[in-house]
Amino acid sequence: MSPPHNHLRLSLGLALLAVLTPWAAAQVKPGDLFPKLAGVGLLGKLPETEGRVVLVDFWASWCAPCHASFPAYGRLQAKFSPRGLVILAVSVDESEGDYEAFVRKLAPSFSVVRDATQRLAAGVDVPGMPTSYLVDRNGRVRSVHEGFHSGVTEAELDREIEALLAEK
Repeated sequence: MSPPHNHLRLSLGLALLAVLTPWAAAQVKPGDLFPKLAGVGLLGKLPETEGRVVLVDFWASWCAPCHASFPAYGRLQAKFSPRGLVILAVSVDESEGDYEAFVRKLAPSFSVVRDATQRLAAGVDVPGMPTSYLVDRNGRVRSVHEGFHSGVTEAELDREIEALLAEK
């Protein structure tokens, strides 16, 4: 009898994760509640998000567009954080060293955590790196940005954040 193939083990593991994680059934999309950040094993300090507009960005150290997105998020943080925006960048890097090198190099002005077990990323069903979710004050996803397209994505986020912050 031959040992099981790696892809079979991976498929079984993902199926088990889907069963054990109730919100893993479908990709998070606009209108959905964004999953709670506490209790999913994120490594690092979580910012206070209650009642705030939150931009949650999933990234990885090997992702070239992720390198381009961090300076843009820094500009958005500087412009909007006094009005209630919180930016949380969630790394899916398994390697702590790769994660730390990226963070050390880019020195973000916003909160950064690591989803080493990728439990949150699997629960959200992130389609690719980077993907950001703009979440309103009530915890509902208002927009999803797959990829990062320099000034275009930054301008879209700027408009969307401005509109969400204006809502009461």
